[in-house]
Amino acid sequence: MDLLSHISLFGALDAIALLFWVAAWVGIGFAIERPPASRPSVSVLMTQYRRDWMQEMVTRQPRLFDSSILASLRQGTTFFASASMISIGGGLALIGNTERLLGLAEDLTLETAPAVVWEVKILAVLLLVANAFLKFVWSHRLFGYCAVVMAAVPNDPEHPDARRRARQAAGVNIYAARSFNRGMRSIYFALGGLAWLLGAVPLMVAAAVTLLVLWRREFASDSRLALLDRTPM
Repeated sequence: MDLLSHISLFGALDAIALLFWVAAWVGIGFAIERPPASRPSVSVLMTQYRRDWMQEMVTRQPRLFDSSILASLRQGTTFFASASMISIGGGLALIGNTERLLGLAEDLTLETAPAVVWEVKILAVLLLVANAFLKFVWSHRLFGYCAVVMAAVPNDPEHPDARRRARQAAGVNIYAARSFNRGMRSIYFALGGLAWLLGAVPLMVAAAVTLLVLWRREFASDSRLALLDRTPM
């Protein structure tokens, strides 16, 4: 069966749902990373705290507290990278077992469709999981670079290179966090993408719910108010 034949197995509603899913993923990422100055996201607010952290590190002796925080950040990226790799392996194993895949399809929906339809749907989810895996791996690597730059910050706060290297460490730390956040968003939308197994409409609903949850956490959450020092009493 050629490519055109495969595409013909999907309806117009599937195409619309898929485009909405991808647009929601890309759109919320753009909104979070480039929000208006009047309404910064949690991710943007945290960048300044990361800069402040590295400046405080210059005068903190010893710096065990800072290394402990960085180690916990790297541990988080390792966990999610491992989980993503396991998910990719499980998804590929499911695709490789056509009989089990068709059995799963029968359990989830009343529609009958060739195995290739379910394979494409699972592959779409795995693409986001693979993107998340790459983001987590790169984030882990950047946090490692940050550790090296932090170690290069002179112990003497008055050293001419102390503040400059602290700013460099902050920059690498911010890029690492940005990559980690992108990986997490890919995981969120990958989970929402599983709804496509139930149909196009469930996919659109799941994408909309995921979009709403991410928007609320970044722009209307109590944690955002805490970062702005506006926590309600």
